[in-house]
Amino acid sequence: MPTAATGAAPRRRTHDALLKDIEADLRSGKIKVGDRLPGERTLAENYGISRASVREAIRVLDAMGILRSSVGSGPTSGAIVISDPSAGLSSALRLHVASSRLPVEDIVETRILLETWTARAGANRTGGDQDLEQAAQLLQAMDDPAMDRATFHELDARFHVALSSLAGNTVVATMMESLSGAIVGYVKGAMDAMEHWPDVLSTLRSQHHGIFDAVQAHDGELAARLLREHIEWFYRQAQEATATAGAK
Repeated sequence: MPTAATGAAPRRRTHDALLKDIEADLRSGKIKVGDRLPGERTLAENYGISRASVREAIRVLDAMGILRSSVGSGPTSGAIVISDPSAGLSSALRLHVASSRLPVEDIVETRILLETWTARAGANRTGGDQDLEQAAQLLQAMDDPAMDRATFHELDARFHVALSSLAGNTVVATMMESLSGAIVGYVKGAMDAMEHWPDVLSTLRSQHHGIFDAVQAHDGELAARLLREHIEWFYRQAQEATATAGAK
């Protein structure tokens, strides 16, 4: 029986080894965003692992938002490095929210902490005109009187992310987008259950305009206060709507 002293055969590498090697290649710049990884067979040969392990690693990296993989053959097949951090974080958080491990209330509190900080930072920061213009366009789009709830919800989430991006902190903006995605099902269900949606919609539009005007006027304290009030108000409406729906 071989032992370490007699030169035991090395343990077969798993997909974890490929994940670590790709991380090292990203750090060194050997692999960059936009690059297409070699095919399954080449990766298996290069990293000394089975093709099954390669497939498993690609699936993990796809779920994490590092790669976008496509099936088939030819120049457009394979996996491309995209690095979309919010995609992986949103999926993980959403599952943990669904399991009740992460309470929605805690997600809301975290959003308040982040959004009030980004409101202060964004209102006082020079630059960020592109994000401000995007927020303005989303604000205008949400004023469409014929807009349905699902579309409003989507634009609402994008509006909050655009405001958060004004602070210029990509990590915080990514976290904000992930937190928003984590409770997308909860928010959509609450909106669908709101019996007085036109009144809720009118209030949300008014709140959004107030927040945007404060940011545009570089009044970070006012923007932060309005954001806190806005998020807390909507969460109360959501709680009431879901409780009413559950009692029926």
